[in-house]
Amino acid sequence: MIDLLITVIGILAVIVLWVMLFDSNRFVVRKLTVQDDRMKRRCRAVVLSDLHNKQYGGSNERLLEAIREQKPDFVLIAGDMLTARGKESPEPALAFLRELAKSYPVYYGNGNHEQRIRLHPDVYGDMAERYKNALTEMGIAPLVNCHVILPEYGIAIYGAEIGEDYYQRIWLAQMDPDYLNGILGQAPEELFTVLLAHNPDYFPQYAAWGADLTLSGHVHGGVVRIPVWGKGVISPAWRLFPKYDGGIFREGAKTMVLSRGMGSHTIPVRIFNPAELWVIDFQSPQ
Repeated sequence: MIDLLITVIGILAVIVLWVMLFDSNRFVVRKLTVQDDRMKRRCRAVVLSDLHNKQYGGSNERLLEAIREQKPDFVLIAGDMLTARGKESPEPALAFLRELAKSYPVYYGNGNHEQRIRLHPDVYGDMAERYKNALTEMGIAPLVNCHVILPEYGIAIYGAEIGEDYYQRIWLAQMDPDYLNGILGQAPEELFTVLLAHNPDYFPQYAAWGADLTLSGHVHGGVVRIPVWGKGVISPAWRLFPKYDGGIFREGAKTMVLSRGMGSHTIPVRIFNPAELWVIDFQSPQ
């Protein structure tokens, strides 16, 4: 009986190891169509989050090819393309973004890692300045509590960089009802509003502010997902089975697409949880 138990445990361990290696080095394409009367014409966006310097093939060619196959009109980034860790270079992320910017408009919302390197130069030196200068050279201007309007599509794209306090571990900090108005201004009712907001924990507040579609990341799908049940196990805030772990969530007529991200960092594995490349089609219902 003991020998049988040891054999079963060994087989399960091999299966989990295989899944971990497989899922940690692949991604899947997910799609969503969004319809709204305010949209003037059809367009397609590819959504990226949490790359964390990950490379799929040499120079990220596998990921670039998958994006090209979707023929997007623009690219939306929901943060954490690099990793804020010691002296780790942001060059893998920058090399990938350079290739993207050659072919597509890129609208970049910061995550907590981009925010961290800027707020803590004592730890990261001039990494934030170098990163910003490199983005500027390729024509990418991060949307740090500001927005752009795409009048040809009837879409406004906002980037929300909420304070570091909202990323604290274990406990969820309360967000004042007027906080988002204070940093973003009022959402335009006449335009379909897309909000790039890295932390999904505040989706109810984003929806109440006026975001028709929120695009988030940060949680990495919960690192490990429970088969059949499908729930993610843990968030970066060390909360078990987080409510917002990955997928599509709704608050009334408002929607959040929470990407499981493209890479990882602190826990550098994925189990039953492949990376995700999201494709969003925007169109009028008519």
